[in-house]
Amino acid sequence: MLHCKYRQPENLKKPRAGSLRYRWKRLLKIRWNIGERITGNWISLDDMPVNKIGGKLNIDLYKKLYLIRRAEQGIIDNYASDAMKTPMHMSMGEEAIVAGVCQALKKNDQVLGTYRSHALYLAKTGDVTRFFAEMYGKVTGVADGKAGSMHLSSPENGYLMSSAIVATTIPVAVGVAYANKLKKNNAMTAVFFGDGATEGGVFWESLNFACLKKLPMLFVCEDNELAVHTDLQTRHGYDSLDKIVSQFNCLSFKSSSTDAGVIHEITVKAIQEARSQQKTVFLHFDYYRYLEHVGINEDFDAGYRARKDFLKWQKKDPVWVGREKLIASGLSEARVGKIEREIDERVTRAISEAEEAEFPARKELYANVFHGEKK
Repeated sequence: MLHCKYRQPENLKKPRAGSLRYRWKRLLKIRWNIGERITGNWISLDDMPVNKIGGKLNIDLYKKLYLIRRAEQGIIDNYASDAMKTPMHMSMGEEAIVAGVCQALKKNDQVLGTYRSHALYLAKTGDVTRFFAEMYGKVTGVADGKAGSMHLSSPENGYLMSSAIVATTIPVAVGVAYANKLKKNNAMTAVFFGDGATEGGVFWESLNFACLKKLPMLFVCEDNELAVHTDLQTRHGYDSLDKIVSQFNCLSFKSSSTDAGVIHEITVKAIQEARSQQKTVFLHFDYYRYLEHVGINEDFDAGYRARKDFLKWQKKDPVWVGREKLIASGLSEARVGKIEREIDERVTRAISEAEEAEFPARKELYANVFHGEKK
């Protein structure tokens, strides 16, 4: 599946009250009564022991969550100018998955992603400056301004690649994991993909080979039950993906949590068991894609999904779950606000620098594109 350029409306109107974009604007001014579903049970955050939700870990997780959300809000606020030519596959709704998994990885561990790459890139690298430079197509971007949103990479930070073609990074990740095993460097490889990718033969071939060779890798399925606009009931000729995967010689974990701390805990456990048992891991996480498949707007009038489903997931928004945990653990509003302001300033500065940076020179069009054509 290839992805074409999203056409930005000529006049992006001010968000109407009650709309999805309006709610993003008010995200940090509204306190929702948040609950979290863990293993099928709803529990109030107020009932969670402080010693389980406080500390440096949850501050680090919230920084990732807020950076991702704030950076994408920056895209929404500035996309109408058409200075960012790249199509945008937004990550709003999936922040807990990438934040939790990446927090569990070590610096020398590697990740590979999809065209919906913003959250994963920011969670793994924390680099918002080169991120926005790439969005604006500037030479200071992660790929010298020539890759755009769907082909981000930062090998020095363990973010190897992402691709616009569904499922193509999965076999590449298998090769990376195989190399790591042969090198005995103790590195873990995590490949992220949507549920639509599991319908490609390459997914099953890759999972089979990884299990056969007992490769040190995580298959991370980010399941929003949609392949563009098609729901899984229309696509699947089977009842359960997890039942099929369970027949492979791998470890399997599933969660519908929007709590990055829960995702982190699951991932840490999975990695520990993978190392001790020398097995590949399949992580299956559910989430709700807030915005349209490609673009910065909501699409609840498109006929394939209803706003009421979004509202259910919004009540347990991953960014707010992370924020409420910090407050419940004793961190003051002032301290949380300071964290947010620092990230706000980083994003604002990154956008400003990207707007002022130079475009790549014409003579560098093929640099780092073909073998031997390097700077």
